[in-house]
Amino acid sequence: MTEPKADIALIGLAVMGQNLILNMDSKGFVVCAYNRTVEKVDQFLANEAKGTKVIGAKSLEDMVKKLKKPRKVILLVKAGSAVDAFVEKLLPLLEKGDIIIDGGNSQYTDTQKWCKELKSTGVLYIGMGVSGGEDGARYGPSLMPGGHTEAWPAVKPIFQAICAKVNSEPCCDWVGEDGAGHFVKMVHNGIEYGDMQLICEAYHLLKDVLNMEQNDIAKVFADWGKGELNSFLIDITSDILKFKDANGEYLLPKIRDAAGQKGTGKWTVMSAFTYGIPVTLIGEAVFARCLSALKEERVKASKSLLKNTVQFKGDKEKFIEDLRSALYASKVISYAQGFMLLREAAEVNKWNLNYGSIALMWRGGCIIRSAFLGNIKEAFTKNPSLSNLLLDPYFSKLVSASQMSLRQVVSVAALSGVPIPTFSAALAFFDGYSSEVLPANLLQAQRDYFGAHTYELLDKPGEFIHTNWTGHGGNVSASTYNK
Repeated sequence: MTEPKADIALIGLAVMGQNLILNMDSKGFVVCAYNRTVEKVDQFLANEAKGTKVIGAKSLEDMVKKLKKPRKVILLVKAGSAVDAFVEKLLPLLEKGDIIIDGGNSQYTDTQKWCKELKSTGVLYIGMGVSGGEDGARYGPSLMPGGHTEAWPAVKPIFQAICAKVNSEPCCDWVGEDGAGHFVKMVHNGIEYGDMQLICEAYHLLKDVLNMEQNDIAKVFADWGKGELNSFLIDITSDILKFKDANGEYLLPKIRDAAGQKGTGKWTVMSAFTYGIPVTLIGEAVFARCLSALKEERVKASKSLLKNTVQFKGDKEKFIEDLRSALYASKVISYAQGFMLLREAAEVNKWNLNYGSIALMWRGGCIIRSAFLGNIKEAFTKNPSLSNLLLDPYFSKLVSASQMSLRQVVSVAALSGVPIPTFSAALAFFDGYSSEVLPANLLQAQRDYFGAHTYELLDKPGEFIHTNWTGHGGNVSASTYNK
């Protein structure tokens, strides 16, 4: 019998899978490659993996035989039924202590399910968020593993070797129990939706309010990328704006303005509803994509729903600076909302999340990597129990100082007829979160009036009261007050 020689196996030879294998190979690990369509294994070994130590497998049984113990198998296949099918096929071939790692964009609840179901078998399960796209997978992604904690020591040397590094620190650490890794990746993707939409709105304002030429807009983003807005998404935006096609014309205006989505942003918003956290900016970013997809309807509406607008006559340079400041403040608010969701989910699911470590994992390799994640790490390092990023002295001062810029941007956009749902959501959240009193007292009175749902008095907290508002109703409440 041939001695097993592979350190780890990977199933799924799409571009991400191939690049992750080549990354592991470059760090000295022997990887066994397998794909449901076996011909793809031969093609990979003969082309992209030619000259490497990568070995192939003709079947799952063959793959398992080639693995050192404890056997480690990464799944990079479509979330849902494909993951389930492979886990079910692998289980009879594995033994206690072996590890299955789902590296796809699975729902965190799927990871929770498998962690629970596999506990009695002794086979260990990890749900790992992988961010960074094709380049990240090849040269250093951000990795967010969670699941059966006992599995971490066996995979830690591999994952921390292949991930991105910032100041020599790996952008990979153990996130937490069962679905924590995939939940953190889901929130990462939700924040990504928000970041992208904010940048698109800034571009829209520069183009249609200031009527700037595309090359000049590219220069604005390039300048922004040199300062506190330094980030991957700002950098690629400048590159996209400068790009010309084979005809020597800017490509961007030729691209159909209807956005696609794979679902992780929507999952973030659905989770926000589940946990009762106002992740409003990400929600608006998701809805903005949905609205953009109504291209034909929007074309018709643009001809019948005529806008009354006011032409911008202010100082253009000052507005560009206001826009930069508003963009930065809005990004901070978006991240604050994301970390609020992480904290609530951790409390409900009893995950022991290290928020500073999560910020560090996002500093390199991933799509939302940006300079100010270092400031987020510092905030949680100083105060691990920080309830909201906006209450950290650094971010509190920053957002408060930027609020007039944000108000100016939202005002100009409203008067100009340019939709900026995420900037508007950022301002509304800031104003709502910083309000000692909100009109929810009236809302509670309304609920009690028509549904006898009860309310609390300020001087009698915890005591739920129903009022017979009309004189025709009774004194029995239908249900209790519910926050």
